[in-house]
Amino acid sequence: MRQFSAASVALALVASLPGHSMAQTTNGKIESGEQNKILPDWLKISGEARVRYESLDGQFRAGGRGGDQALAFRTLILAEAKFDPVTFGLELQDSRKELNDSGSTLSASLVNPLDVLRAYASFDLSGTGLATALKQDKARLKLGRQTLDIGGRRILERADMANVLLNFTGAYWQSSNARGDAWNVVAVVPVGRLPQDRSSLEKNEMQADREEWSRLLLGVHYRRANLLGDLLPQTSGELFVFRLKEHDTARTNTPNRDYFQPGFRLFRPPQKSQWDFELDTSWRTGTRRASAAPTDTIDLKVRAFAAHAHIGYTFDAPWEPRVGIDWDFASGDRNPNDLNFDQAERLFGGRRTDLGNTGIHGPLTPANINAPGGRIELKPNARTDLRLAFKVAHLDEARDAWVVARVQDRTGQSGTFIGTTIDGRARYWLQPNKLRLEVGASALIPGRFARTAPNASRQGTTHYGYMAITRMF
Repeated sequence: MRQFSAASVALALVASLPGHSMAQTTNGKIESGEQNKILPDWLKISGEARVRYESLDGQFRAGGRGGDQALAFRTLILAEAKFDPVTFGLELQDSRKELNDSGSTLSASLVNPLDVLRAYASFDLSGTGLATALKQDKARLKLGRQTLDIGGRRILERADMANVLLNFTGAYWQSSNARGDAWNVVAVVPVGRLPQDRSSLEKNEMQADREEWSRLLLGVHYRRANLLGDLLPQTSGELFVFRLKEHDTARTNTPNRDYFQPGFRLFRPPQKSQWDFELDTSWRTGTRRASAAPTDTIDLKVRAFAAHAHIGYTFDAPWEPRVGIDWDFASGDRNPNDLNFDQAERLFGGRRTDLGNTGIHGPLTPANINAPGGRIELKPNARTDLRLAFKVAHLDEARDAWVVARVQDRTGQSGTFIGTTIDGRARYWLQPNKLRLEVGASALIPGRFARTAPNASRQGTTHYGYMAITRMF
């Protein structure tokens, strides 16, 4: 086992001590008594430190054998300086993984030693001409490096379970009014996470992340609150469109994606004694190459579709039980050998909320899947919440890949049934709004495809569990 980062361990463990009083809670918000004494009124420092241990037995990935484990550290520190109408922000992220071995899952989504996650200037434009024209009471323009979390978060999300958060550089307009209508407009480029090679990742080697200027993401997202009025109160609707355009550079090879992706979302949030529901869909058209290789110059025609739907009911009873059924669909590539690309690949959105625990597990992603399921959620008290969910997961197209596992049968003779996933999570605030304990467990019971595809691992049922402690300050 390699030597741990002193900074990560110190921040994560010292901050987690119950007797370590860095903050005081007032009306559900964290206010630091030490900051009030030391820092000027215009400066605020906050953050979190998390330690998570994960264990997996029965590897489902192609070529996998045995099990895996991870000790993951993620530390976030945000400093904000407010000089109305401008706020300057700097957030540092330190993400590391220990207990690696030759077969461990390892990528830049798990390891990104000390780097700048956000560095921005945010301008309060409330009351300006554009905000008034859009009938928005509050408006803000953020410029610089930042994270994005919009709408149903299936296209852009600041994913909480991820050990490394995605970030972007560019411009982000965000506005809303008292009724709840809102606009989100983005013009950004992704930030490339470094290092990428396994040797550097195993050493938790520090390399500065770089903007990928060859990849441009544009998006417009509008939400209309109470869309159906008295017919179905508290139902909101969203319309959005995103465009991704990328090309190769001397530093970065890409599949040369040129995507146009419109969609809509209709939802009603959970409340006691009422039904809730959500329908979130999007279509994708455009072109891309089959790979990122510079020698690949053939443009494939893209036609893909993705959808999430659920309906649930929350009972007015002890523990506030909510039961629901759901369905996740993301198209697959019908014929991997033709000049079309029909797979609804995931780009920047999250998957944990819909498809279960991720980390070194996460067998499902919104690409080439057809997965109905259900869940029950409980809230025994203000400090505790529980969730248990399952999915019956199939491939949409038998000849396309099970994406996360990199398992594929190009003949289609192994069928489509990936298997049944069972997923649970429990969270408890040891100190309200300060110190949280989280435990989770998952199982993947393999179906015919996972057992018989040519490069399947054939390791039987996958068991996964984790325990995390997070300190907010």
